[in-house]
Amino acid sequence: MANSRFYYRDPQAPEPNQPMGLGVIAIIEQNGSLLVEKRTDSDRWALIGGAIEPNETLLEALHREVKEETGLTVSSASLFGTFSDPSRLIAFPSGRVKRIVTLAYQVEVEPFTELIVSEESLELRFVPLADLLELPLAETHHPIVHALLDQRGHVSPSGVTLW
Repeated sequence: MANSRFYYRDPQAPEPNQPMGLGVIAIIEQNGSLLVEKRTDSDRWALIGGAIEPNETLLEALHREVKEETGLTVSSASLFGTFSDPSRLIAFPSGRVKRIVTLAYQVEVEPFTELIVSEESLELRFVPLADLLELPLAETHHPIVHALLDQRGHVSPSGVTLW
């Protein structure tokens, strides 16, 4: 099965051939770790989120995506950042290629006892912030993760700021 491919600042990336996509991402943290999913369409790790449907608001999409992908219910959300670098692209197995603009939200969820893995995911996991860059992340999520780590003041083992 062909996989979706993600691109960020890659000169070898294909040219978009579809209208730009708009999506939301949920930054869900617990005890210094971030919730990520291993995607079925690419075997890559990614933050929780997805596309905004034509009939919903940004926050409705955020609530829906979190519920669909994790079983969790959003109790509050605040805008973390807008990620609109034109080099953020997704190439689908069908040949469609689109540029994506993503609004990332810091999200609080209602208390929970277990995560529910959706059909879109192979696995859900809380990963310590310091270990995020060791995962094979979807390239389109790199700027979001870098911004989060930068905001949290994470440094490399040598004591140098990561970005």
